[in-house]
Amino acid sequence: MSQVLIQNLIRQLNEIQDGSLWFDQYYKEKIGSISDAEAFATPMPRVHSVAEHISHVLEWRKECLLRFKGQRTELMNSADDWKDNVTLSEIGWTNLKNLFYESTITLINALEKKDDTYLETRFLDTEYNFHYLIEGIIQHDLYHLGQIGITIKLLNSK
Repeated sequence: MSQVLIQNLIRQLNEIQDGSLWFDQYYKEKIGSISDAEAFATPMPRVHSVAEHISHVLEWRKECLLRFKGQRTELMNSADDWKDNVTLSEIGWTNLKNLFYESTITLINALEKKDDTYLETRFLDTEYNFHYLIEGIIQHDLYHLGQIGITIKLLNSK
């Protein structure tokens, strides 16, 4: 049972959350010391808060896990895709961060049980395989990490 690709994907998920020599920034460092007020603040109209970004990434990770199980939702353009700050403040910043961190562990646990041939499997009735899906989640995580960095810079420039 080969897990060369699986272990590489797991390494990337860990590095995005916990840091590496390659990434200058990572989620725990970037959001770890953000206060509740900062997490739910929007620096200007039409720019998402840090909490909104974290929730959005979390929802897409949940969607990825559903697809691993042969299920899916219509997340795109649903209310869950981009929850507003009022909804998210009811969850609380600490709880949202913890759910986000736990989702990394859940993704890794799901991948650890698979081998590299699993990554070649197409999911549902699409042309995409699981390798494409998990790489997309990793790229999505990194994109929003950058967006969070911009949001924090804008908040700090006020």
